[in-house]
Amino acid sequence: MKFHELLIAAIQRSEIPLRFEPGAEESVAKPVTELIQAWLQAHLPADTRTEFERGRLAAIDQLVDELTGAKDVPPA
Repeated sequence: MKFHELLIAAIQRSEIPLRFEPGAEESVAKPVTELIQAWLQAHLPADTRTEFERGRLAAIDQLVDELTGAKDVPPA
């Protein structure tokens, strides 16, 4: 399942009154997705010489890929 689909499902279950227009959930999800992506990218290591920092970079890259839909979210 894609992160975007999980986010849309959460928005649909919320009690936030959305206008019944096509694309309303996507309109709410877009700024949330952009915020999470910026937050993850703010934590990118400046230096990847150590194994720890390379692992941190790989984890952030995977999360961004899931967030943007490039990869599926692993099953729970």
